[in-house]
Amino acid sequence: MPANETTPQRSARFARTAWLLALPLLGGCTMVGPDFSRPPAQLDTSWAAGPNLPATRCMPSATTTCPPADTAWWRSLNDPTLNRLIETAAAQNLTLQRAGVRVLQARAVLAATVGAYYPQQQQAYGMLLAERSASNTGTTRGYNLGRAGVTAAWEIDFWGRFRRAIESSDADLVASIADYDNAMVSLLSDTAATYVNLRGLEARLAVLRANISLQRQSLRIARVRFREGQTSELDPDQAQSQLAGTEAQVPGLEAQAERARNALAVLLGVTPSEVRAMLQPGPIPRPGLMVATGVPADLLRRRPDLRLTIATAAAQSARVGVARADLFPAVSLSGSFGFLATDAGSLRLASGGAWRNSTSFSAGPSVVWNILNWGQITNQVRAQDAVLQAALLTYQQTVLQAQREVEDGLASFAGAQQAAVALRRAVASSRRAASLSLTRYEQGQTDYTTVLLSQRILLEYEDQLAIAETDIPQGLISVYRALGGGWEIREGRPLVTEATRRQMGLRTDWGPLLDYDDGRLTPPRTQGLLPQPTF
Repeated sequence: MPANETTPQRSARFARTAWLLALPLLGGCTMVGPDFSRPPAQLDTSWAAGPNLPATRCMPSATTTCPPADTAWWRSLNDPTLNRLIETAAAQNLTLQRAGVRVLQARAVLAATVGAYYPQQQQAYGMLLAERSASNTGTTRGYNLGRAGVTAAWEIDFWGRFRRAIESSDADLVASIADYDNAMVSLLSDTAATYVNLRGLEARLAVLRANISLQRQSLRIARVRFREGQTSELDPDQAQSQLAGTEAQVPGLEAQAERARNALAVLLGVTPSEVRAMLQPGPIPRPGLMVATGVPADLLRRRPDLRLTIATAAAQSARVGVARADLFPAVSLSGSFGFLATDAGSLRLASGGAWRNSTSFSAGPSVVWNILNWGQITNQVRAQDAVLQAALLTYQQTVLQAQREVEDGLASFAGAQQAAVALRRAVASSRRAASLSLTRYEQGQTDYTTVLLSQRILLEYEDQLAIAETDIPQGLISVYRALGGGWEIREGRPLVTEATRRQMGLRTDWGPLLDYDDGRLTPPRTQGLLPQPTF
């Protein structure tokens, strides 16, 4: 050591030496624990082709490919009112906004986790201490002490504990975005399904009212024939009974329609009176007979719940590494540098030279190893690994369930189409039969029982047709819900409303985390610190 080297120079040289000694350790850092990769999933190469479902299938071959599922699939229902409702729901639904806030939370957690990779303790300190003591003789002694400096400690991520934690938070962020997309798929599907159900209920009410009008006409004819002595009192009583039974069905359907409107209000984030102003009378939406499904492998990309389960598994895989790192010694570097001044002796507290000449510093490595807790830590690693295995099985189960939901939706869609074709023929025949039976009764060529039966059959078939025509778009909605369609519209949209962002910004300094809230599925990675997750 040079004889003329000052104390600050000595401390700086010592700190440089400590960091140089740490560089080999930093260069040799590894990451314990499993590296995540997507587990295998059972997928068909195409959707099952049944003999009764020719219009809803796509069979890929060496020369043909299946078209991808529609992004804005609700437009295939050809209903402008539904399109407006979908836009309103995507912009104002509160459940969706809560999912967006959870994405912001995950971003903040990731940023905080990244910060733990760097020196974990960074403190500046300062203190002033005055001490006085008095003896029995009345003599008072005391001194003043001042201290100021900085300290820092850095646990070197030798085994990847902090990098695995960042990897886990990064996957949690991906999972939060997938959860938002899943909420979007559910919202769009629920909005469309509720709207179609409302239109179906309105169609069934129209059927009831048309049949009520027909049955009132029959009652008038029966009463006229009774007054003229052409029939007994049984005929008008039967006509009145049938009319009352049909009228009794109206309040129930009206209540269901009102509940559907109220449900739409919640989905759209508006009041019931506002949603009524948005709804004008209209028919049941009538989609085309074909549906673009793509191939089963597309589900892995499109279904947000599959991305959610795989991201959750990736996050858990990283937590296994975090737990496993506790099995190995934790290597840390720490150091401190400060000044000391006191009025005891020659170091006067009020003297500026005293602060320069009374420096203190320390620097060096330390090792902590919980070697006696090996069994406890090992079992904690095993517990985390079991959670990981359960997450992997959940993913594989969700893949199978997704394929089932698509197949069920396709079967419902095609089945409703076929049922509607047969019911249209049945309704046409029933209308002719009801009209003919009433004419023959009025002319005295048949009894009223024939009229009752024909009108009862007409009402039944017309109601079934309205239900089948409702089931057709509902089947299409269930197909696209199962395909995971619709979440793509959030790209370029903010995850929360401007009012929410402004409120959060006024309450808390969010820095740049609110600035890039543009709905893209590209979360802020860790700038090369970690490999890109394979999911």
